[in-house]
Amino acid sequence: MDPQRIDELVSVYRDGLLQDTLPFWLRHAIDREHGGFQFCLDRDGTVLDTDKGLWQHGRFTWLLSTLDYRLRDTEHWQAQWLETAKHGIDFMRRHGFDPDGRMFFQVTREGQPLRQRRYLFTEAFGAIAFAAYAKASGDQQAADDAKKLFRLMLRYNTTPGLIPPKVDPHTRPSKGLSVPMITLFTAQILRETLDDELAKHWVDRAIEEVHEFVKPDLQAVLEIIAPDGSVIDHFDGRTLNPGHALEAGWFVLEEAHHRGGDAELTELGTNIIDYMWQRGWDEEFGGILYFRDLNHGPVQEYWHDMKFWWPQNEAILATLFAYRATGNNKYAGWHQQVHDWAHQHFRDEEHGEWYGYLHRDGRISVPLKGNLWKGPFHLPRMQFFCWQLLEGMRT
Repeated sequence: MDPQRIDELVSVYRDGLLQDTLPFWLRHAIDREHGGFQFCLDRDGTVLDTDKGLWQHGRFTWLLSTLDYRLRDTEHWQAQWLETAKHGIDFMRRHGFDPDGRMFFQVTREGQPLRQRRYLFTEAFGAIAFAAYAKASGDQQAADDAKKLFRLMLRYNTTPGLIPPKVDPHTRPSKGLSVPMITLFTAQILRETLDDELAKHWVDRAIEEVHEFVKPDLQAVLEIIAPDGSVIDHFDGRTLNPGHALEAGWFVLEEAHHRGGDAELTELGTNIIDYMWQRGWDEEFGGILYFRDLNHGPVQEYWHDMKFWWPQNEAILATLFAYRATGNNKYAGWHQQVHDWAHQHFRDEEHGEWYGYLHRDGRISVPLKGNLWKGPFHLPRMQFFCWQLLEGMRT
């Protein structure tokens, strides 16, 4: 990772974000007639489905607001970012909320409710959207809405019985990595944007909970564990999600950096990345596999060996965070491996943005650019954070 390589990567990430990814979504996704955004897009930006995901509205609004306040005093700032973020906030305010305070996951183009999920991830992404928009715009109501959503999310996630269980908790009690890791990311953003005291407390608590899933004796990060932290020896308990764990790893390393290079958090974050790189990297074809089995056996999910866009994004971020934290060239090498493989296979040179879904050998499975799950979040977040990390390495 010499100065020339850093300069090259800065250009790739910065220009990829500002000249490719963002223009694609700003050109194709804004719904001028009914408000909000349409994310279900074909390769060339043609709308495939008019239903709207509120999960994606929160993510895109967070991204645009964050770019606005972080880059406002630079040559790269664009006035349309905050204007478009307000477009998302307005739609969420009009159509995103059930009377009980929870958010819908999916609505029609006009905003009529279609679906609400069991989990509180839409609310988490709503919280970061309102928080970042409040920071960028000075909208106090948005700040209040962000805090309200964060507290609602915490209440549901910590009060037994509010979220319908996936399996009978009396028969097989369990807990998942997704809740504490998303809580950590949400709390970090509310601390940054709103200086929220409760969020500061939950950063520590979420890290403690994430730690429970990290198993040095198994060289793995589990997705689901028993309440005592032990392995649940069934398909679900043995299924590992390398991309998800790598994402949690860089969340922890970002916190270590925030605390001036905290040694314990650096060790935790790099252990997560070490274990799950070894578990997830495909030695035969390259790229990060979607699922792996704890005991190296067959995996239940039939898409286990596909290459989705977002685990590659998280691996690129995680390895760069690890390199910044340690200076270990091992992470620079891993970063180059996944960076090169992902950019070679996922980028659409003709229409822009990245494909979302590849077969194991890198062949395109489906050419769409967006759906209820894929939108302008993992890729542009990776591009922005990598750009900023590398700029910091120049100084």
